[in-house]
Amino acid sequence: MRIDERSAGFFAIGRALVTRRPVAVIVTSGSAATELHAAVAEADLANVALLVITADRPPELHGVGAPQTIEQRELYGRKVRRFEEPGIARLEASSSWRALASRLWMSAVGESASAGPVHLNAAFSEPLLGVALELPDARIDRGAWRSFGGGGAEVANLAVTGQRVLAVVGQGVDQEVIEACRDLDWVVLGDATAQGTTPYFDPLLRSDDFAKMARPDIVVRLGGLPASKVLATRLREWSVRTVALLGAGAVADPDGLISEDFTGLPRRGVHELSADKEYALMWSRASTSVGDHLDGVTNDESGLDEPLVARTVVEVSTDLQVPLVIGSSMPFRDVEWWAPSRQSATYANRGTNGIDGVVSTVLGVSVAGRGIGLVGDLTMLHDVSGLVDGLGEIGGTCVLVVADNRGGGIFSFLPQASALESERFERLFGTPRLHDLAAIAKAFGHCAEVASTRAQLRSAIERGLSRDGLSVVVATVPERDENVRIHDAMVQSVVTRDGGIRW
Repeated sequence: MRIDERSAGFFAIGRALVTRRPVAVIVTSGSAATELHAAVAEADLANVALLVITADRPPELHGVGAPQTIEQRELYGRKVRRFEEPGIARLEASSSWRALASRLWMSAVGESASAGPVHLNAAFSEPLLGVALELPDARIDRGAWRSFGGGGAEVANLAVTGQRVLAVVGQGVDQEVIEACRDLDWVVLGDATAQGTTPYFDPLLRSDDFAKMARPDIVVRLGGLPASKVLATRLREWSVRTVALLGAGAVADPDGLISEDFTGLPRRGVHELSADKEYALMWSRASTSVGDHLDGVTNDESGLDEPLVARTVVEVSTDLQVPLVIGSSMPFRDVEWWAPSRQSATYANRGTNGIDGVVSTVLGVSVAGRGIGLVGDLTMLHDVSGLVDGLGEIGGTCVLVVADNRGGGIFSFLPQASALESERFERLFGTPRLHDLAAIAKAFGHCAEVASTRAQLRSAIERGLSRDGLSVVVATVPERDENVRIHDAMVQSVVTRDGGIRW
């Protein structure tokens, strides 16, 4: 039970992400149904199976001024895989309910298209109380939801033996697929949710010298997009053969670089798919060198900055094998660009790429288990209503790490920061909110503490994971202008190969 429908929708997304099964979210009529719209949009673009069930008033109460009554027919438009409106619930029609539920379930899990949300608009007449019927016997479990990506030649026909293969993967590609790619000596660059991919590719590709060395013979695309604009630029510059593997679902291609589609997924031991081992080793050596350099310039007493927060959170998530949920904007980029390779389940709301509902998604992933979230201060405040119910009656353990840079950090990296006068930029883009985030968390009855060093942050996360309920850890980081300078200095250390970085 969650009192905020918007929070409930994103909480349901979190449950669906971690269980890989459809999750039902049920609301009353009127504005309650509209509160789910953002979550439906996210589930649509991220291919998350949701069963959205909205109650409705009977037809005779529409258009006559009855309270809590709006037009709910096809409320979510083409964002849902199926819409059903069976009319007023009548006991004599109960024999049709199972078929109705089966249609919705199969559409949600991806029977003939990608998984996604479905919508049942269920009208009821008074009296609004009834007696539960006996459930029929369960049918066979059809398993987790999945994605379909269309047709094309079989992947075994790709024939890349001995070539320099660069695989670019995003949301929707699981760890098993990435491991198969790596076993074939493909270099795998992934977004922040991808497990076991090559880290630090963004700063490496900012070097023209490295980009020339790293030019592949073929680029293989799977799933969604990494956040790195540098990678996107290099892919355009290289202008090499680019193909899509559709076995993990639809492939994002906003630049129109893909020229061929292949079905299926890479499999270990297929000789025709084995790539150039030296190319893979070159990337591995360069990535390891950057990681060693970053480890060498920080210690437990180092003051926190946003990249260091991301590195520390990923390290704890990996060490303790706790699922991680990353907020959009800078946390996602810092994990993708500056954190070690993720080795535990990692999630993010990358369908619409918004900050809406992220706290609730973190809670949904954590309920009945453990989870860590990494968000910015605006993301926490935007979904502060998720703190009302926390982990709910089922419980669990959740640590929400908040990088508090007092505003929207990503905009300081964009042209607006230099094009606008400072005060106007702050009002329109920086949008500072000077709230005491720890006090807010405590006001909702949760544990909260502040960390300002790497050791303090790690200890606070570990303490939070040792107890039940939600713990909020506010990471004190530099002002946003200083954050830009820190990022620039880190990039320069890689590009100029300071500190013994080698490739």
